[in-house]
Amino acid sequence: MNDVPPPRTWQQHRLDSWTTLLLTGIAVVMLACIGRVVQLKLTPDLRLSAAAGSPFSTRVEPARRGDLLDRRGRVIATTTLGHRAFVDPGTVKDLATIGVDLKNLIGLDPVDVDRRVAPRHGSRFVPVSGILEPWQVDRIRRSGLDGVGLEPRLVRHYPQDGTGAQLIGLVGFEHTGLGGAEHLLDEDLAGTEGRMTYLRDVRRRPLWISPDTFTPHEDGADCRLTIDMVIQRHVEQRLEAEIVARNAAGGRVVVLDPATGELLAIADLVNSDRPPREGDPAPEAAPVDPRLARNRCATDPYEPGSTFKPFVWAYATQQGVVTPSEILPTPNGTPHRTRSGRRIRDVHYYGKSSWEKVLVKSMNSGMAIVAERLDTGSMQACINRFGFGTRTNCGLPGETAGLVTSSGDWSSYTQVSVSLGHEIGVTPLQMVRAFSAFATDGNLPALHLLAHGEHHVPPLVQHRVLDPGIARITRMTMRKVMTDGTGQRCRSDWYRLFGKSGTAQLPK
Repeated sequence: MNDVPPPRTWQQHRLDSWTTLLLTGIAVVMLACIGRVVQLKLTPDLRLSAAAGSPFSTRVEPARRGDLLDRRGRVIATTTLGHRAFVDPGTVKDLATIGVDLKNLIGLDPVDVDRRVAPRHGSRFVPVSGILEPWQVDRIRRSGLDGVGLEPRLVRHYPQDGTGAQLIGLVGFEHTGLGGAEHLLDEDLAGTEGRMTYLRDVRRRPLWISPDTFTPHEDGADCRLTIDMVIQRHVEQRLEAEIVARNAAGGRVVVLDPATGELLAIADLVNSDRPPREGDPAPEAAPVDPRLARNRCATDPYEPGSTFKPFVWAYATQQGVVTPSEILPTPNGTPHRTRSGRRIRDVHYYGKSSWEKVLVKSMNSGMAIVAERLDTGSMQACINRFGFGTRTNCGLPGETAGLVTSSGDWSSYTQVSVSLGHEIGVTPLQMVRAFSAFATDGNLPALHLLAHGEHHVPPLVQHRVLDPGIARITRMTMRKVMTDGTGQRCRSDWYRLFGKSGTAQLPK
């Protein structure tokens, strides 16, 4: 006998109806949600897209800036990894207390933090510090403070304690060279940054990186300078001591290897302790970071005075208009008169003297007598031959060519003045390069700041400006300047020196 189910009551029919209605409603809502999701995925509202942002992020991989080295491989400038703190206002629990929290955590100024964060509450990244100390980085990592993170930054260090600051220069916030060798070699030092694009989740954590969007970074190249930091430090110390001892406004030194043209040291210092004088910059303009200041050894010409006489002396001797032993009619007690009637005075009068003695004793009258034997073209050729009036192209930024009177303005007055080192402006770099010809038997070297074998260094170039015999005669005569003439205070028991004293003046 088959079991027959009992007839359904009206309550059961009612329950079935409500269940069917409820399930139908749920199905309709789910279909509507699915449809809305599809619609938002395919054709989202522009405002919604802007609020949600892209699911992809791009990260820049910074390239490490190359090191600057001196000629011996000593590190002049190097790059390390540092961090600065940032705040994400969107994830900070209480923006009103974030400044105090960071003060208690790492010692930041709460007023400064609030000033940075308040106007950018809608941003997701607000830097609130400079480069942090290691202990500050460690405390942030351990704190777990919501909305506070660390941004890695490349930091440039200069381990030579300010030695050669003007020559080395510095980098800016974006790690680009702003002065000196940092600017000169920026293209080689900078390298190329890398870049990658990755898919992220709602918490901005990377999910997947596409190999097609990854470009590795390429670190910058190390560059070796011709500068020797030991020599540079010694030069700066001695120069500073002499500036203070003489109460001078400043001083400049260039140390050069005359055989190779390599610059071993370049110093340009000013006396910040000296009371201001007429012509000095305004007090508010005086404090300038020396790394940003111009290097006057390359940029500022000066009137060389008697230190220019050896070039005219050597050139006139080579031209045959005078010999070292020739006795000239130099005056004894009264000024010499040129053909135009100009009076030329000597500091000391020696009467008739040889051409050699004229240089040893720095006699203006003797230089004027021989200058009038040279024609205008010869004197101008002398200037050009030793490189005056042209840049040395050693690589220092802002280098000038000096000041030389043009052919159209050249006069008999100019002819005599130039032989005395007046009416001409030269830079210390030009003067040192020209003097190198006497040390190398007549060869004028090409100056350079980048060591051999490094990037973009041209081959050594020298050109002859004097016959070897004339260069040696001039050098021997200038040795007597150090023993019997105006340079006796610079005599050395260790080295055989030659040189020429003079009174430099600023050109007007």
